[in-house]
Amino acid sequence: MSKAFASQADLEDKKITFEQLSPHCWAYTAEGDPNSGVIMVSDATATPAMARDLIKQIRTVSDKPIKYVLLTHYHAVRVLGASAYVEEGATEVIASQGTFELIVERGAQDMQSEMERFPRLFRGADGVPGLTWPTMVIGGGDATKGEVPGKLNIDLGGVKVQIWSPGYGHTRGDTIAWVEEEKVLFSGDLVEYEAGVYTGDAQLAEWPATLEALRALQAEAIVPGRGEAMKGAADVNKALDYTQRWVTTLFQAGKEAAAAGMDLKAAMAHTRKSMDPIFGKVFIYEHCLPFDVSRAYDEASGIKNPRIWTAERDMEMWKALQA
Repeated sequence: MSKAFASQADLEDKKITFEQLSPHCWAYTAEGDPNSGVIMVSDATATPAMARDLIKQIRTVSDKPIKYVLLTHYHAVRVLGASAYVEEGATEVIASQGTFELIVERGAQDMQSEMERFPRLFRGADGVPGLTWPTMVIGGGDATKGEVPGKLNIDLGGVKVQIWSPGYGHTRGDTIAWVEEEKVLFSGDLVEYEAGVYTGDAQLAEWPATLEALRALQAEAIVPGRGEAMKGAADVNKALDYTQRWVTTLFQAGKEAAAAGMDLKAAMAHTRKSMDPIFGKVFIYEHCLPFDVSRAYDEASGIKNPRIWTAERDMEMWKALQA
């Protein structure tokens, strides 16, 4: 029997946890599904229907208006629920310049691709009005070139939130929200914990340095892109270490496969030798690994800007691995 593509066989609902991390920060986590954070809304969820569930959770702790929504990056599973917050009264959808450019370049293809990969998360996709476009774009310097990134500071009634791009990693537009006074970091998919680290659109060479920039913040709580919210400096570092180990182990295998001239199927087998013993049991590992191996091989071969994933390319890759 052939193996189901990506997460098409993953149809069981996950347990939602909504927990307070500090006086003004909450984490909305889902057993390895994409997380969201709340001080402002950080990551909008995959569909308006899913976003409305998060809004219900928010209303159990606050009757304050929802004004801001942050897109930590461009992936459809993170952003297509934004219209529900606009209906709720949100006036600003915030993204980095890098994320805006990625939406222009590949947002439509990514939307189709991710809907095919995640049928459970995109139940109710008929309520998605189209691509999510930011109303506020943060420009500024490129941290990967030693420049000072642009930073947006928002005062939410005395609670100050800093928003900026600390460097490339999961994408070239990754953006964080940092509540310095409460030492809470909303990292998006720059950081994961005990879940697959999707790197299909990543900048693998730069990612470790970006993780170290996050470590330097000395956060005492973090809402990672996937996995449980981590509380306490030791557990925050544990999540950073987990992500860094995934990225470096994967990229090393990709460089070895490219140097040996392996095809994709051989590169996958080679990568499994180092990845499976460490990560093989975590949530969505089997979903992520084919896309991760493809990207690691590409970057190791000199393809700096990730190739665009389309639904058609997804299936071509999958068939090559199953052959």
